[in-house]
Amino acid sequence: MNKFLILLVAAFALAPNQSKAQKEASLKDAFKDKFLMGVAINRSQINQSNQEEIDLITSQFNALTAENDMKWMYIHPKQDAYNFEQADKLVELAEENDMFVVGHTLVWHSQLAPWVFTSDNGDTIDNAKLTDRIQKHIATIVGNYKGKIDAWDVVNEALEEDGSYRKSPFFKIGGEAFIEKAFQFANAADPEAELYYNDYNLITPAKRDGAIRIINNLKSKGIKIDGVGVQAHWSLEGPSIEEIETAIEMYAETGVKVMFTELDISVLPSPWNSPTADISARFENNPTMNPYPNGLPDSVQTQLAKRYEEIFKLFNKHSDKISRVTFWGLHDGLSWKNNFPIRGRTDYTLLFDREMKPKKAFDAVINSAKD
Repeated sequence: MNKFLILLVAAFALAPNQSKAQKEASLKDAFKDKFLMGVAINRSQINQSNQEEIDLITSQFNALTAENDMKWMYIHPKQDAYNFEQADKLVELAEENDMFVVGHTLVWHSQLAPWVFTSDNGDTIDNAKLTDRIQKHIATIVGNYKGKIDAWDVVNEALEEDGSYRKSPFFKIGGEAFIEKAFQFANAADPEAELYYNDYNLITPAKRDGAIRIINNLKSKGIKIDGVGVQAHWSLEGPSIEEIETAIEMYAETGVKVMFTELDISVLPSPWNSPTADISARFENNPTMNPYPNGLPDSVQTQLAKRYEEIFKLFNKHSDKISRVTFWGLHDGLSWKNNFPIRGRTDYTLLFDREMKPKKAFDAVINSAKD
C-alpha cells in the first residue's frame, strides 16, 4: 500500500510539471530558423517592475521594440533636451538577453513634442529649419545608440489610405523629400543599422502601392532602406490570406525585407468598414461594440486560434522573405485595442491572456512552425 501511495503521489507531482513544460514552449525557438519573434514593451516592463512579465518576455521573444518611450515626445521633449533613460534600460535588457532591438520611431506626425514645427515666437518654421531639426534629432538619437540598436523605424505612417502622402506638417513644410532626408540622416548616424519604413493598412492595394513607391524612390536615389514594416492590426475577418500573400510578394520584389511589426488580432466588431490604426479616431462604447466584457467564449477562442494559425502558416511559407514578426503588447490586458477606437472595451488580441497564460492561439502558432 505504501509503495502504491508513493507511486500515486509521484504521478500527481509530475502532472503540473508536464503542464508547465507545455506552457514553456518558446516562440523564439519554434521560429529560430525562420524569422525573429518580437514584442513591444511598455515603460513598466522596460523598468522590469514585474518579474513574471520579464520572464515571459525573455523566454518567448528575441526582438524588442519600445511601445512608446522612444517616440519624439518622450525621448526629445525639448529642443535641447533628450531623455535616454528608458531607451537605455530597454537596450540593457536586450543586451542581457541577446535580443534584437528596433528603435521606434524617428519621424512620425503623432506623439511629437510641441516645439517641433514652431519658432520661438510661435510661427511655423520653414523647410530649412525643419530639415535642421530632423537632422539633429536623428543624428543625436541614432548616434547615441550606434552599434547598440540594430534597426530603426525611420519614418512612420507617412501615407494616406489612398496611397498619397499624408498631409502632415512634415509634408506640408518639407514635401516628400523629408522622407529621403530622414533615411539619409539615419544612415549617416549609424551606417550598420537597418532602416525601415513602417505603416498600417499596407495590405490594401492603394496604400501598398504607395509604400512601394517610397521604397523604389529611395532605392533609385541610392538611399539606404532595408525593410518595410507592415503594422498587422488585423481582425478575425480581414485582411484575407490571399491579400497578405500578394503584399508579401510585392514588397519582396523591391528587394527589401518584409516584417510584420505590430501584430494583434481583434475579436471585437469594428465601427469602421476597414481596420485602421489612426490613434486620433474615437467612437462611443455600447454593448454591441463590447460583446465579451467578462471573458471570451471558447468558440471565439477557437476562431482566434484558427486565424493565427492561417496567418503563421503563410508566414512560414514565405520565411525567406520575412525577417521579423512583432506582437504589439505582451498579453491581452496590455493590448492597446482595449481602448481603441472605443474606450473601455475588453479585447483579446494576443497569444497570452490577462493572467499571462498561453491561449489556444499560442498553441496554434507553435504548431504552425512544426507543420
